[in-house]
Amino acid sequence: MSVFYFKCLCELFGLEPTREAVLKRYDELKDGNLDLDSILPKVAKQRFYNVSRYTLGNVGETETRANLEDYIAKFSSNARECFDYFNFNTWLDQLADTNLLYLVVQRFASIDLHPDVVSNHEMGLIFEELIRRFAESANDTAGEYFTPRDVVRLGTTLVFAPDQEVLTGEGVIRTIYDPCCGTGGFLASGIEQVLEWNEDARIIPYGQELNPESYAIAMADMLVKGYDPKNIKFGNTLSDDQLPLERFNYCLANPPFGVDWKKVQKGVTDEHKIKGHDGRFGPGLPRVSDGSLLFLMHLISKRRINDTGTRIGIVLNGSPLFTGGAGSGESEIRRWILENDWLEAIIALPTDLFYNTGIATYIWVLSNKKEAHRKGKVQLINATDLWAPMRKSLGSKRRYITDDQIDDITRQFDAFEETDTSKIFNTTDFGYRRITVERPLQLAFYPQDELHLEAMKADKGWGRFDEARQQDLLDSLQRVRQGKYLSRSKFFKAVAEALGDKLSTPEKKLFQKHLGEHDPEADYCKTKGAFEPNPDLRDYENVPLSEAVEDYFAREVAPHVPDAWIDESKRDDKDGEVGIVGYEINFNRYFYKYVPPRPLEEIDAELKQVEREIMELLGEVTQ
Repeated sequence: MSVFYFKCLCELFGLEPTREAVLKRYDELKDGNLDLDSILPKVAKQRFYNVSRYTLGNVGETETRANLEDYIAKFSSNARECFDYFNFNTWLDQLADTNLLYLVVQRFASIDLHPDVVSNHEMGLIFEELIRRFAESANDTAGEYFTPRDVVRLGTTLVFAPDQEVLTGEGVIRTIYDPCCGTGGFLASGIEQVLEWNEDARIIPYGQELNPESYAIAMADMLVKGYDPKNIKFGNTLSDDQLPLERFNYCLANPPFGVDWKKVQKGVTDEHKIKGHDGRFGPGLPRVSDGSLLFLMHLISKRRINDTGTRIGIVLNGSPLFTGGAGSGESEIRRWILENDWLEAIIALPTDLFYNTGIATYIWVLSNKKEAHRKGKVQLINATDLWAPMRKSLGSKRRYITDDQIDDITRQFDAFEETDTSKIFNTTDFGYRRITVERPLQLAFYPQDELHLEAMKADKGWGRFDEARQQDLLDSLQRVRQGKYLSRSKFFKAVAEALGDKLSTPEKKLFQKHLGEHDPEADYCKTKGAFEPNPDLRDYENVPLSEAVEDYFAREVAPHVPDAWIDESKRDDKDGEVGIVGYEINFNRYFYKYVPPRPLEEIDAELKQVEREIMELLGEVTQ
């Protein structure tokens, strides 16, 4: 709420220098049936204006509510929209009911934020700081709409730094987009980053946000800073992309971690099935429990294919790295990204950076215009140890990344070298083929085992035979000569002879299911001369894409299970080769460092020391 009142104040003082000129021009034009929203902003020298005779300083003590409502109602339509989405009337009701409205208004009015005292740039920084504090005061949900400034700064640096030389040139015009922009932190930081290098650059922000209050704050921020608020859209990006035809130079996002997409499942699924790769979600769909990869695919769909290309930075949790096996939606999405060579780097961040979660997070950096030395490569940077402790925890945020540490991470990214904390891989290093390894079915049959027989009689399939047939089958099992058969064909033959009739296929399946057990000494079961696989012994192997399936099988499988074979009917849908292609990025595996256990002597000495201390304490108690 404090942020919103401050927003109102920002707007007021942003308009103060031209206030009288705007009122004069309004009086001249108000009866002319003209589009004042296209005329008066030019007079106000802002993208919005206000034609009320009231200010926060003169709304009055007795008619505060009515005068304040008049003041708000006479903003331009784009500014009024911010008030509407912030549900401002509800706040007015609460303050009026507690007799605090006039006091709050006067308190804000007493702060001198005139442009002669506070510059436009400083006003923008103050506005962002209050947004941050508002988010921190509600830290249980802050992560949903506010990304910590240190994370934002790192993300924007990684995305913009490779283009610094271009961005410092003359006549630079670039677009920046955030599909879940929250209060606009990534947009504001991206603009700030470029303007630090080139104050004449023109950066045009675009965004979309689902939360009404966050949307109102983001729109107000754009207004105060002189950007077109029409570029900030309200709605669910996944089900209702309101910028469908736009393509952007830079995309940045911090989508919600691990949030399901059940509410938009139908729309997203329909787009996947109907539009395929002509839509946003062609490669596949992740499980409904986590929509992070949907946002990533959405960002990639916003890439500029020609001219400058597009650079993307997105903050994700660990799930998109490895969730989903070969052929799953998640794996197919990773495959699509890596086989198109769009992924430049992934940076592992320290834990405890966010207000509402302490989980491990990662920044993915992507580009469809990779530099030559990065083509076909992916860089992994382990920055988990680059952090400093917060003086005071803010919810789950106990750590932050310092400016020097941001510079360190950026230098590692720019250097593109192998070190203890930076690894370079081929895009295919993350791929594998999941082959199905079968072993032959070998069954021993126990026709007179009571436990097996009782289990068979409890099976639903047994109930499909009439009582006479059931009794005949049981009698025949009792008449067979052997208590154990190591050959399925001999067992079925013996039962049929005892029965005096052929066994039906359902009867054979029932006997096999309940009377047969795996026995390595038993004969192989065959159908039409081919070995039958044993589903209980079926296994899977992940073969690196860099290795031939046959070579891997001969080295890793055959020496241990000589009778195993590869099921060559399991082939990849895309390349038709044996084995289903999958991709995963097991980040921790590449940076794992073995730490040997401490010597037993050292542990034993510590235990003895603890024992001595306990005995001393006990001695003091008993004295």
